[in-house]
Amino acid sequence: MKLTHSFTSLLALVSLVAGSPIQQLNTHSLRLPLERRNNQVDIKSLQAHLAQVSAKYRRGFAAYEANKGHAHPLSVPSSSKTMKRDDGDVPLMSQGVELWYASINVGTPAQTFTVSIDTGSADLFLPSVDCNDSCNGHNRYDPSKSSTAVDLHKKFVLTFGEGEAKGQTLGAATVYSSDFSSENFIPDGLVGFSFESISGYPAPPLFQTLVESGQLQEAVFGVKLSAESGASELYLGGTNTALYQQGNMSYTPVTDAGYWKVTLNQISRAGIPVGKPEASSIIDTGTTLIVTDTDGAAAYFVGIPGVASYDDESEVLYSIPCDIIDNYAPTLTFGGHPFTVSGDTFNLGPIEEGSSDCMAGIAGADVDFWVVGDVFLQNVYSIFDMGGLRVGFAELA
Repeated sequence: MKLTHSFTSLLALVSLVAGSPIQQLNTHSLRLPLERRNNQVDIKSLQAHLAQVSAKYRRGFAAYEANKGHAHPLSVPSSSKTMKRDDGDVPLMSQGVELWYASINVGTPAQTFTVSIDTGSADLFLPSVDCNDSCNGHNRYDPSKSSTAVDLHKKFVLTFGEGEAKGQTLGAATVYSSDFSSENFIPDGLVGFSFESISGYPAPPLFQTLVESGQLQEAVFGVKLSAESGASELYLGGTNTALYQQGNMSYTPVTDAGYWKVTLNQISRAGIPVGKPEASSIIDTGTTLIVTDTDGAAAYFVGIPGVASYDDESEVLYSIPCDIIDNYAPTLTFGGHPFTVSGDTFNLGPIEEGSSDCMAGIAGADVDFWVVGDVFLQNVYSIFDMGGLRVGFAELA
C-alpha cells in the first residue's frame, strides 16, 4: 500500500542513548547496550525474511543509482523488481527474524525511541504521532513537541515516511505495515549505519552526522552481538578493546562505499573450500542469516547426509539432522584470517517442534553476492571504520 508522508527538519540534537546502563567513556565516544529481539524461527518466517533481504538490497541499489548516476556494481537489472526513487515508490520492510536494537533521543526536549541497528541500510525512520492504529504499541514521534522542529513541507509516497534531524534524515511514518506491528517488531523504528550513497531520502546517515558534527572521536564504531542477555553492544567513536583479542585483528578494505562491501576470501566447510574464492560480500547486522545466490547455497550443502531444502520462489532454506549440524558450520576468511562460525549460531533450531532436523544458517536468495549476517557476526567483534573505509574482525575475548 502506498501512503503519503511529510518531511520534518529537526535542528536539535539527535543522539544514540541507552535507557539504563549507558556509559559515556569520554566526550567523544559512547558505549550502548543492545537488546535482542528473537522472533519465532520457522520455515515460513525465515522465507519471509529472505524475501525482505532481497527487497532491501534492490531498494538500496535503486537509491545508489539515483544518487550516483550509475548502477551499483552488485546490482542486477530487473524490470519487474527495480524500485525507483523518483516516483517515491521505496517500500521499507521488516528487517529480520532476529535483530538487535538500542535507543535514540530526538528533538528539544528529547523524545526517546528504540531503533533496530542495521549496517545494511542508511536511513532512519520512526512512527509519527499521526500514525493510525498500525503503530499501536510503539512510541510515536511528535515534531510539535520539539522547539527546534521545522516542517519542510515535502511529500513522498512510501510504505514508511521521511524527514530530517540536524542534517540527518528522519522518517516519520503515518502508517506501519504488518511487518512493523508491535507483535512482529519490538523497536519503534530503525537506524541505518551504512553510507549516504544508498540513502533513499537522500541525506547523510546518522553516524556520519555524529562524526561530522564533532561528537565522536573517530569515524569508527564497533559491534558485538550475542544471544547472551546483556552481552551485546554498539560502541560509537572507537571500539571496546575489552571485548576482543587485539592480537588477531584482521582488516579488509571496503571496495565500494555504499554498503559495507568487502571481499570474502573464501568460505569453507570442515576445512574444504566451497564456492568461488574472492567473492563480494556485504556485512549486514540487519540480516539474520548468511545469504548468497541459490547456486552458491546449493553448493555449500552438497554431500551433507540428510540435508533437505525448502524452496519458495527465489528463496531456499536448508536443514541438516540436528545431531550432526554442528559439524557443518562454515568458516569465513576475511583479510586472510579464517573465522569459524560456532555450531550454536549456525544451528537455528528444529524446523518444527519435536523435529530431528534443524534449520541451517546459510540460505539462498535473489542476490549475486554474500550477505554476511548475524549467524556469522555473533562469533566475532566487528569494527566498521568509515574514515579508513575498512571492516575489521577479531576473535572475541
